[in-house]
Amino acid sequence: MPDPALEDFSIGDVIVGEPLTVTRDDIVGFAKDFDFQPFHLDEAAAAESTFAGRLIGSGWHTAALGMRLLQQGPFKGGSSLGAPGIDELRWLAPVLPGDALTLTFRVVGLRDSASKPGLGFLTAEVALGNQRGETVLTQRFTFMLARRGTDPLPPRPVETGVPGPVTEPEDAEILPFLRDAEIGAVRELGAYPFTAEGIIAFAQAYDPQAFHLDPEAAKRSHFGGLCASGWHTAAAYMNRMLTTRARDAAYTAARGPVPEAGPSPGFKALRWLKPVYAGDTVRFSAKLTDKRASASRPGWGLAFARNTGVNQRGEPVFAFDSAVFHRWEP
Repeated sequence: MPDPALEDFSIGDVIVGEPLTVTRDDIVGFAKDFDFQPFHLDEAAAAESTFAGRLIGSGWHTAALGMRLLQQGPFKGGSSLGAPGIDELRWLAPVLPGDALTLTFRVVGLRDSASKPGLGFLTAEVALGNQRGETVLTQRFTFMLARRGTDPLPPRPVETGVPGPVTEPEDAEILPFLRDAEIGAVRELGAYPFTAEGIIAFAQAYDPQAFHLDPEAAKRSHFGGLCASGWHTAAAYMNRMLTTRARDAAYTAARGPVPEAGPSPGFKALRWLKPVYAGDTVRFSAKLTDKRASASRPGWGLAFARNTGVNQRGEPVFAFDSAVFHRWEP
């Protein structure tokens, strides 16, 4: 398939894709790997959840499916030149087993690159809707495209390989209720290794662009080597956050009540700062930047955090600002 070019799009274009049905196995399979909260894994556990009440899909899963629909629809099976990040994403309604998701893609901005002649940036607003007429996700993001006939960007020099061993830290902490949480506190979330096999498997399911799928094609691309989907990096963050929280919850439970965590309404300013290559190990952390009691949900509050990831060379590769519901007080 030819890659999409900047000339293929105009401001105001609206592209509506074909629906994709999400099965229970899809929801649970993603959750087991990346977002293993009970309401994504098991109907009985989900029924006891304050927020969910039934089995629902992970928001990160929904975002990754949006990438798959984007690749199948507006990208027409080709590859862009990558995306620097997401300006804002909102999860508006849960995805249920059997839902059919349809992507609506609207072009809202086009501009040439100031530093790379022949290249440009497309800004789009994307919505995913279900068969009940509900919008489940909206996002605004920018990605890079070449003009047709432009010489390809040269491959950058990179090294790929196999990540070194990762040891789970033994650093459990007390989980505070949000009322007592200290603004400015940083929680180290540990490391996630990116293997070639894991990168390819994620791409096959959610982001089948050549530089995520094929090591040889990736070497010839401007990335210079097999690199992870940005949504894979985001899902790895979620894996590390929940792994660390589970360790903290077990430590807290031996000493008192464990504050319940809820879902996220969305995030802002997500940036993929550098490619994550096969063989990289990314360490994630979260810094509490603000908090407030919820006006609509008594006993709950919203925690705001700056979340970051750095590779084994200490280079920042990932960052975003999150908002998550947490129990405000015992």
